[in-house]
Amino acid sequence: MTVPQILDELGGRRTFYRWRELGMGPTAFKLPNGELRVWRSDFTTWLRQLEAAA
Repeated sequence: MTVPQILDELGGRRTFYRWRELGMGPTAFKLPNGELRVWRSDFTTWLRQLEAAA
């Protein structure tokens, strides 16, 4: 998933980057061009963990 795709689902750019700073975001990796990506399965698992904790 691209960062814009993640932001569409989360609803906020600041939230995504803040959670990354705190080590609370989904696992991401960088492409050689510097762009971040997240596997959809990792994103889904991460969201389910947030729901379970709420």
